[in-house]
Amino acid sequence: MMLNDKFRVALFDEFLDSFAKLPRAQQKKVNRFVRKFRSDPTNASINYERISTFADPHLRTVRIDQAYRAIVLKPERGNLFVLLWVDHHDEAMAWAARKRFVIHPDTGSLQVLSATPEESAKKLESTRPPPKEQHPIFGQWSDDELTSLGVPAEQLGTVRELYAPEQLDVIADVFPTDAYEALFFLASGESLEAVRQSMAIDAPTVVDPQDFIAALEKPATQRRFVLVADDQELEAILDAPLEKWRTFLHPSQQKLVRAHFNGPARALGGAGTGKTVVAMHRARYLVTEVFKQDADRLLFTTFTNNLARDIQASLAKLCSPATLRRIEVIHLDKWVADYLRGQGYEYRIQYWPTEPLKSLWEKAVALRPPEFSAQFFREEWDYVVQPDGCASYEDYRQASRAGRGVRLSRAQRKSIWPVFEEYRNLLEAKNLRESVDAMRDAANLLVSGHNKPSYRAIIVDEAQDMSTVAFQLLRSIIPIEQPNDLFIVGDGHQRIYRRKVVLKRAGVHIVGRSRKLYINYRTTDEIRKFAVALLQNVDVDDLDGGRDSNSRYKSLFHGQPPTVTPCETFRDEVDAIRDFVAAADASRTCLVTRTNKLLEQYETALVELGVETRRLSRTEADDQDLPGLRLATMHRVKGLEFDRIIIAGVNDGVVPLNIGDLRSDDRAVREEAEMRERALFYVAATRARREVLITSHGKPSAWIGLAGA
Repeated sequence: MMLNDKFRVALFDEFLDSFAKLPRAQQKKVNRFVRKFRSDPTNASINYERISTFADPHLRTVRIDQAYRAIVLKPERGNLFVLLWVDHHDEAMAWAARKRFVIHPDTGSLQVLSATPEESAKKLESTRPPPKEQHPIFGQWSDDELTSLGVPAEQLGTVRELYAPEQLDVIADVFPTDAYEALFFLASGESLEAVRQSMAIDAPTVVDPQDFIAALEKPATQRRFVLVADDQELEAILDAPLEKWRTFLHPSQQKLVRAHFNGPARALGGAGTGKTVVAMHRARYLVTEVFKQDADRLLFTTFTNNLARDIQASLAKLCSPATLRRIEVIHLDKWVADYLRGQGYEYRIQYWPTEPLKSLWEKAVALRPPEFSAQFFREEWDYVVQPDGCASYEDYRQASRAGRGVRLSRAQRKSIWPVFEEYRNLLEAKNLRESVDAMRDAANLLVSGHNKPSYRAIIVDEAQDMSTVAFQLLRSIIPIEQPNDLFIVGDGHQRIYRRKVVLKRAGVHIVGRSRKLYINYRTTDEIRKFAVALLQNVDVDDLDGGRDSNSRYKSLFHGQPPTVTPCETFRDEVDAIRDFVAAADASRTCLVTRTNKLLEQYETALVELGVETRRLSRTEADDQDLPGLRLATMHRVKGLEFDRIIIAGVNDGVVPLNIGDLRSDDRAVREEAEMRERALFYVAATRARREVLITSHGKPSAWIGLAGA
């Protein structure tokens, strides 16, 4: 059912925040009100009350019941109604008292102002006074240039008094969200034009300050307001008020979702910047707006089965059943296994380090020359032989060993090749293939024309964990470069599984088609700073042979820094965790550990103390309506988010986990292993929206100090 053409209904994102916090009984009453409201907001039974003390004359209150009120924006011109907030009477009045909803005269976007110029100046006075020799940070830009980016004219005086970026952070909530973001990027060294492009600010046009419908069409407005198309959309939004990613996108995200690329494109971004959200919205956009035929299919792939299931569950909330049927979501190893099975593939695919691969490897490595360790051979296999697909000594002789810390002469290569040859022979005799070989076999079959799948586009999530062979396979699935064929999202800072990939070496060429997301929408800036500090002075790649940087990576809201609680004993640590869990909704909290064994120990101890727990499944998406503290390893929690994260057992020898490659004789291998361990810690911390608790017992990890805690 379409909403009545006589009026338009919109939602402000904070309405969903306030609605989600209500008791369930009150939520039911709000739902009944919204049903009546959406059918006809001019219904005589809805009493709009103008409050003379409100700063904005367009705001009205409406009764939910005797105790609760909703705040509605009703512009004087046109039949637009915007649901802004719902709360207990006094709290609703306090929320609305000073807010003003105005259309910026330059950008045409709808902005929210909550402080007068006098209040802004008073708050600025509380910031640390700048050194006398320091210059205003926005002194080089004129008033017209600043207002062209969305800075309200009434706040220019405050802007002119800013002498340090730290002052801007302190008074961030004074500015409308888009204005603060523009100022932040200017202060970070961006040009006016770069800011306009990233925020999708149109060329100057004549703006009607009373045309709220036109304002709602602006990308900068749509990051916080949505004009609801029909009843079904409104119901879907209210059914999941905390899943705002389905509705509100930043202008830079919207541009990526709807962009036209003449070939493969790559999108980078730090944790929480919405890369996966963009990928999912782009999947829906491509199958509904670009590849519209019923037979057009899209492949959405990622690195692990867990992530694929989570994405499938999220896409089901975003897409209609008809749209979802044309999007195949599957992790790449599963796709390979299914494809090869369909081709009559005779080999059984195995994944290292499971049996029987380990026993076959041990037999082969027993042939090694005594001057090289068994670990050296596994590293040589993982870093050189398998990535290059060496099937003979001649292949191995010519293979690049760039990045390996141990140099080999030709004679040494010849002396160690029999170990790898024996391993391949043993695999062949047992009718086995390592997963990388199976992926290479699939690519070869595709290149030779065997039953090519008919996808119009492929979207790749968590690309930093994919191998070069994986991208060679993906390029083989759609072998001829064409518009919008590959959309690749990833972040080298979160590489926790694989070695570095260089896309161009896999035949995937992205020159001129690379984009970057900078705004973290998930975590507070305090959590972001903590996590980024873990990767300081570490070179991070951009997936194509270049370097990536988080220098412009920023969160736009603030909170408490992560809390570090070192404990003497394991029991003390568990008691501290129990107290933290009890302070808020346990179902929105996740306890994370480095290993499964550790996770079991904390689970047992917490259950004994009466804490209800729920281990995150490896095969199913989490149902957040079910009660209980969530439990997961650092690997499992990848791709998820929670209000609060507990990183437990951050002990010396555990974070980083002092096994395997961290003990290698090869410096390059040790450095890469340490990078993956840092990335795991970074990933775990950035799953939190609001709070992070880091606990340990005995000797704590030195990395806690690394992060500045």
